[in-house]
Amino acid sequence: MNEKHSLRYASMGLAFALAGLVITTRLIQIQVVSPNAEILNYEALDGKEWDTLVPARGDIYDRHGHLLAGSQLIYEAALELDYVRNPTTIALAASVELGLDYHEVFLEASQNPKDAPFKHITLDYFVPYDKAQELLELKDQLREDPAKAGESEDGIPHSLSGLVITPRLDRSYPEGDLASNVLGLVDKEGNSHNGIEEHLQWLLSGVKKEEYVSADPFLAMDIPEIYDGASLVLTIDREIQDTVEDILDVHLEKTGSYAGSIIVMNPRTGEILAMASRPRLDLSGEWKLDEVYQEGQAFNMAIDGYESGSVFKIITMAAALDSGVATPDTPYTDTGGLTVEGWTIRNWNGGAWGPQTMTTCMEHSLNVCLAYVATEMLGQNRFYEYIRAFQFGQPTGIELAREYAGHVRFNNDDNWHLIDLATNSFGQGIEVTPVQMLRAISAVANDGKMVTPHILKAVINRGHQYTIAPEIAGSPISAETAHTLSAMLAQIVESESYTDMPENIRVAGKTGTATIYNSGLTNASFVGWGPLDDPQFMVYVWLNKPTVSQWASLMASPAFVDVVERLMVLMDIPSDSVRLSMADG
Repeated sequence: MNEKHSLRYASMGLAFALAGLVITTRLIQIQVVSPNAEILNYEALDGKEWDTLVPARGDIYDRHGHLLAGSQLIYEAALELDYVRNPTTIALAASVELGLDYHEVFLEASQNPKDAPFKHITLDYFVPYDKAQELLELKDQLREDPAKAGESEDGIPHSLSGLVITPRLDRSYPEGDLASNVLGLVDKEGNSHNGIEEHLQWLLSGVKKEEYVSADPFLAMDIPEIYDGASLVLTIDREIQDTVEDILDVHLEKTGSYAGSIIVMNPRTGEILAMASRPRLDLSGEWKLDEVYQEGQAFNMAIDGYESGSVFKIITMAAALDSGVATPDTPYTDTGGLTVEGWTIRNWNGGAWGPQTMTTCMEHSLNVCLAYVATEMLGQNRFYEYIRAFQFGQPTGIELAREYAGHVRFNNDDNWHLIDLATNSFGQGIEVTPVQMLRAISAVANDGKMVTPHILKAVINRGHQYTIAPEIAGSPISAETAHTLSAMLAQIVESESYTDMPENIRVAGKTGTATIYNSGLTNASFVGWGPLDDPQFMVYVWLNKPTVSQWASLMASPAFVDVVERLMVLMDIPSDSVRLSMADG
């Protein structure tokens, strides 16, 4: 090859190399260094814009697959100004079919797309199916037969071009108010409130995605893939939930109570089978929270705080038995009063009961006796060690929004006094929640092991199911203590004459009446579990401010009995005699 040809080839190679370098540099500049000004301009010409792609919200089911919360198809009516042909027709149709203001819609539709701040304008975000179909049919008729459609007064042919009806998913609750206090709700703006809807919003909602998509609703496009929210399976049993809500409603009316809650839990696993609370909200209708719940009223009383009264004596007696300072037969002489720091503790009836045992102290629910056990037999350090072991003052972590942690003044707090020890022993001066009480007392029903209450059974996400395992929260007492105390409480239930307990099943339980300060009213509670030899359910009843009577024995106990009788049927629990004979066989 001669020198002339070599020089030519070298020059051509250099030119191609320089051209390639220029192109590469420009591509890097457009795609990496400063893409916005270039790419956005080109994509704007192509009709693309940023949009937020919202995934479908996950469904919520009961433990047997019954849908409790899902999604329903509704429609959005909007204007696309680039395609509007007759603002008069659009305003008239929106006024007649959607009830919108004619003049407001007319002004919106009459804007020049070049001057309008937005080309896409939402008219109605919640158009029902029938109205959406009527508008779509009318739009098709006007487009298919312009001559028959006629003209408006300004001489423009009638047209709904530019009126876009787009389907979307909205939250629905097919069961109305069933388990509404557990579910919570999603409002019309897509915000979640209370319950599992709020607490597990991050799971249910999925992940929104910002993408460049076509701004032209009439052009087909490839929608980027987004993942829908996870679906949840609850521990709730729909039939038990419905039954317990009915029982709660009946007893609230019978007792004249302000509000209330009944919870059914499996004391072996912590699974909540029912969690009824009132007031409730019909989630399928047009609701307003402030019309159902008064100021300061809890959305779900099962996770709200109160002074539980004598059901807390179970905790005090558990500590006394477990620490060895008392047995069921330990004697005590009740004089009707115990003075602590100048305050005198009295029994519920103001009387002195004379010679007693720890069992009869619990049977007669003697405040003086339990205060003596706490102050003289246990002492402050040991008593509050057990309070910590039972995890009072700590939320249970149940999968519900806004769970109250309760409130305990411990003996190392600055504002603690010895009188707190005395009153805490019988459930006054200490705030707990019903689910905290269930967690703590489950240790008595479950061989000393305390379970964590939970309402989430499984998560279904992208075709996979993840089951939630039961969790042991701690072992505050021994199995021996649990069995001894359970037997004491079963004997107490059997000796009571205030209500007829079921005869075909042996249960353990305790009432609790707590005076609400400066009101003359009470909180009436009952906690119980059974069958005694193999506990399969634990029931907690709380009636707030009953007016027929102040005593839990008359107000809360009958509700417990009604729940147990129905649970035996719904849970297919044979009577003790049948069950034990089957075991012997």
